[in-house]
Amino acid sequence: MIEIRDLDFAYPGGGFRLTVPELVLESGERTAIVGPSGTGKTTLLNLIAGLVTPDRGTIRLDGEDIAGLGDGARRAFRARRIGFVFQDFALLDYLTARDNILYPFRIGAGLNVDASARDRADALARACGIGDKLARHPAQLSQGEQQRVALCRALVTEPQLVLADEATGNLDPSNKTAILDLMFDRAADQGATLLAVTHDHDLLPRFDRVIDFATFRQPEGTA
Repeated sequence: MIEIRDLDFAYPGGGFRLTVPELVLESGERTAIVGPSGTGKTTLLNLIAGLVTPDRGTIRLDGEDIAGLGDGARRAFRARRIGFVFQDFALLDYLTARDNILYPFRIGAGLNVDASARDRADALARACGIGDKLARHPAQLSQGEQQRVALCRALVTEPQLVLADEATGNLDPSNKTAILDLMFDRAADQGATLLAVTHDHDLLPRFDRVIDFATFRQPEGTA
């Protein structure tokens, strides 16, 4: 599902460089990324999602070179095939929880907000314990509830790849287990690959593989 070769990326102005000589994730694999802050974990997710593009190298998702696509094509590809749970949730304040969940259908070419999409959004919200809060706006939700809205949005299109950046970081232990179960179950049902950044080492036994960015191969002197 994910094949990265000779990846090199630096933010403008210098001070940070991420280099990934090779990384391959198989379809359906569940992989966790751990490591200190500032080592490039979130940057890697952003590169895979096509939110930023590498200076060098290739990122292929199911054979498609996402870095070689134009901005509009990357956005459409991401809406159709990638679910992303952002660390800061990235919810739109002027939309209700339901409309935030359904937002990928409004920006993805070929995706329509039909009855099945609405039913799927409502079912995900109920499974996450926010079924009674779909008419509320983000400002009316707790951080944990906003996080669950973000998770529902990531899963609602039944993507082939789920990227999760601290998807359980603002949840209490019982909700953390329930949300992780939901994310794993939906990914398994869809045959989706899951790549998750987490600081919670108690969750790591649930994953097929763990990549530690503290020892991940990077050039000497990088962040």
